[in-house]
Amino acid sequence: MKKLIVAALLVVGLTTYAQEKEGRRAGREKLTSEQKVELQVKKMTKDLNLNEKQTKDVRALVTKQVEKREAKRKEMEDLKTKMREDIKAQIQAEKEAVSVEMKKILNPEQYAKWEKNREEKIENFKEKMSERKEKRKSQALPEK
Repeated sequence: MKKLIVAALLVVGLTTYAQEKEGRRAGREKLTSEQKVELQVKKMTKDLNLNEKQTKDVRALVTKQVEKREAKRKEMEDLKTKMREDIKAQIQAEKEAVSVEMKKILNPEQYAKWEKNREEKIENFKEKMSERKEKRKSQALPEK
């Protein structure tokens, strides 16, 4: 009985923590490069009690950092996109190779049935993924 209560408390605690974390992320808005620089410079000026020359120099340095960071982020996004495209091409090539091999092994009737079953599996998978996506969207929407 004690184990059941402890398990229930853990589940409730973890669920609450996960929801709070999601809420904090959802509240963030995208800042422009200039806004990021300004926020960082203002914070440093306040925290370090910078004079005007120091503020100007820090702004130049922070601007360079933000630009480099955003360029790197863009580069990584492009790399991810390219990798996804490469992976999709590999998967498609593998599917075609399997299809060619199955055509050699099966008779025309069996091959047609195999192809139909394969397409049905793909459709079922797409439907499940779509349902999961919708479920996530409905859970992510804030309740009023």
